[in-house]
Amino acid sequence: MFVGRDRELQKLEEAYGRNSFEFAVFYGRRRIGKTTLIRQFLQGKDSIYYAAIEGTAQDNLEGLSRALLTQTAPGIAAPVFRDYETLLQYIDQICHTRRLILVIDEYPYLAASFPAISSMLQSHIDQCWKDSRLFLILCGSSMSFMENQVLGYKSPLYGRRTSQFRIQPFTYFESRAMLSGFPDTEQAVLYGITGGVPEYLSRIHPDRSLDDNIVRLFFDESGRLFEEPSNLLKQELREPATYQSIISAIAGGASRLNEIAAKTGLETSGCSSQLASLISIGLVRKETPITEGASSRRTLYRLADHMFLFWYRFVRPNISAIAQGMGEPLYYMAVKPAIDSFMGSIFEEICRQYLYLPCIYPSLPFPFGNIGRWWGTNPAKKCQEEIDLMSVQGHSALFCECKWRNETVGPDTVEKLIERSELFSYPDKWHILFSKSGFQDTVYRRYGENPRIRLITFEEMNPAASL
Repeated sequence: MFVGRDRELQKLEEAYGRNSFEFAVFYGRRRIGKTTLIRQFLQGKDSIYYAAIEGTAQDNLEGLSRALLTQTAPGIAAPVFRDYETLLQYIDQICHTRRLILVIDEYPYLAASFPAISSMLQSHIDQCWKDSRLFLILCGSSMSFMENQVLGYKSPLYGRRTSQFRIQPFTYFESRAMLSGFPDTEQAVLYGITGGVPEYLSRIHPDRSLDDNIVRLFFDESGRLFEEPSNLLKQELREPATYQSIISAIAGGASRLNEIAAKTGLETSGCSSQLASLISIGLVRKETPITEGASSRRTLYRLADHMFLFWYRFVRPNISAIAQGMGEPLYYMAVKPAIDSFMGSIFEEICRQYLYLPCIYPSLPFPFGNIGRWWGTNPAKKCQEEIDLMSVQGHSALFCECKWRNETVGPDTVEKLIERSELFSYPDKWHILFSKSGFQDTVYRRYGENPRIRLITFEEMNPAASL
């Protein structure tokens, strides 16, 4: 069953309907659903799909030749074009007379086997295809390659693309369509441990409990996600062992460069370089307080992929026990009691997504662009303070607290958020508190009628209108 990606499909259909040359670039990490989305778009359309392989230039020439001729000359024994130029000239001949989609998936593999292909595609786009009805799609999982060698200004293909799609994991609200058999709080946990990656979500059995699904996926040697992060790193990076150490350090609580370097035993310069590589493939993100620019010295590093966070926090330190068949008791003894703590940062992300929902955003006190965390010094108390979510627009500021706890939120939490907001001099201040388990009656009596304070329970975050 295909779910989600409505905006991407709408944009693709609009481009297809123009009946002119289009060149779309798809990229995103592995397992994210790029190919599934493309295949959904191709349904009922005249198209050629080829997934490049790690092999020689001749291997890919043969494969692309078969894919092209099987579709455009059915019933005829498909020969192999003698070279790539002849193959592209064949496309020249047919792309003016019919609306044709040509998809080259895993394009980095083709480019690695035949580096001249990007320059050749650029030449045919400029000399022939730009005035044709061809819809060219290049897709790849190597983030750095697609951004630098296809979209980058040094690429021969620079400036030729008519659209680009960086495919992201599902949000929590998009993931719910694949988790309809579970209660809302369990949907949130399953979203958290899978990172919203569609392929991982598809492995969750609706007829099994939350605990059974987690044990089966992560804490069993044959589980689908038991070795997944390690395998992904081996495919994406050289010397994955060093990167494993860096990710483990961040998952374990190290967030500053010097802390990560100290935990891994790396030099600060080398650690910084490898963090940049992890950022480029979307596994780590670099954060500064929302009120400061990217050049701020108060920089933190966090894992951007929730599944990696779960795996490196709970699975990797216990590989030996799991290999000895102790995964299930390990889960119930050590992991399940820590799930709520793990969900703290996940819930912050869910709250951020909630504020951007089309049915919610227009009702907010002011339209904001970016929203993120803030941390800094309280000069009066001489201590560090944090705000889960904050956004500023002109003279207006929004302050949010996100509590994923099994007990109701009391007035002290509201008072702390208001107190922290007083660190800022914006004249127009608004406050939103999110709570998994709701609020105490005292909170509603004291703050429920205040138009500048919103109290939102997790149950209220899941209206049917938000799906």
